[in-house]
Parts: sequence; structure tokens; C-alpha cells
Amino acid sequence: MTPQLTKQQKALEIYNRLKKAMPNPKIELDFKNPFELLVATILSAQCTDKLVNTVTPALFAAYPTPTDMANATVADIDHYIVKVNFHANKAKNIQAAALMLVTKYNGVMPQTMDQLDELPGVARKTANVILGSAFGIAEGIVIDTHGIRLSNRLGLTTQKDPVKIERELMEMLPRETWIDFGHLLTLHGRHTCTARPHSCENCPLGDLCPEYQG
Repeated sequence: MTPQLTKQQKALEIYNRLKKAMPNPKIELDFKNPFELLVATILSAQCTDKLVNTVTPALFAAYPTPTDMANATVADIDHYIVKVNFHANKAKNIQAAALMLVTKYNGVMPQTMDQLDELPGVARKTANVILGSAFGIAEGIVIDTHGIRLSNRLGLTTQKDPVKIERELMEMLPRETWIDFGHLLTLHGRHTCTARPHSCENCPLGDLCPEYQG
């Protein structure tokens, strides 16, 4: 690990190196508008983005708007997402979230953390995904399983709770990096620094990682 770096300096160097390797980090869920991202993100909990992307095209074709989704039955929605983990519960949340969007927000996606957090099936991580990827609003840092694992592996935190990790990282990094930093951790953890045994060869973080084996 590079010596004499504060956690703030190290976090920013991690961001800079990953950003150089992946200049345009994006979420890997397919969506065309904020509502589609809401639904896809609800579906992605404890499920791969790749699988979610196989079921959403038909679902969105059948119910393209919040009104359409709100008017569908839970069974109707469940029919399209049956391959997804916990599909029955997610179908209930999607229908209920769509109904709230229609009745409370006239079918328009809200753009604040508190308003999004009220929607069924939405917690802070999902709200961060929507705010960052749909609206470009940096309210926080998306911390998923990859973010938890890598922020610990890289020595940025010893916390295991994603909200506590997010708070620590937000204090280390400037707001303008927050959206991309979450994407970068996820993509690096998903495709390079995996949870499975892997080679550290060609890792852009190298000496910044206490577990680096060059």
C-alpha cells in the first residue's frame, strides 16, 4: 500500500485510478426513463443486473407508464418477473410504488431522497441509484455488496453496514465524485476484483490495496 496517504487522499486516488480505467462508469441496468430505472432497481435486489435485463423489456412493453403498472394486478406483474429472486414480493412493491407515483405525484418520479424513500420497495441505496443515474443528483454514494467488500478490502473502512460505509466515504470524497465512485466500486468488484479467487495482474489500484499480489 502506498505510504503516507490519509484516507481522504487514498479514496481520491482510488477514484482517480478507477476513473482513468473506466472513464464513463454507468449502471448496468437497462432503462429508458426514471420510472423504468425504479422498477429495474427494485428487481435487482439480491439478483444480477444481467437477469433483470432479460425480464424488463417485456414488462415495460406491457406496462410502460406508472399508470399502466398501477392498474395491473400483482399477479399480472409477477407473470413477467417470475425468474427473478423474491419475485412475488417485488411484484407487490412495484405495483404499490406505481400506485403511489400516480396518486401522490401525478405519475412523475420525485427527485428527493425523502420522497423516493417513501415508495414501497425503495430504501436509501435504491433512491441513490435513481437520483444519480436518472437525474444526476449526488445525494449519496451507492453502496452494494461490491462496495461493502471493496471499501473494506481497500482499507477505507472497517464497517459492514452500507449506510455507515456510505457516510464515511461521503466525508472522504468531494460531492462531484459520489455518483461515479459508487459505479466504479461496483464495476471494479463485478469485473476485476471479484469475490472469487482472481489475479491481481493489471489491477489499476495495485499498491493502494493491502491485499494486492503483484
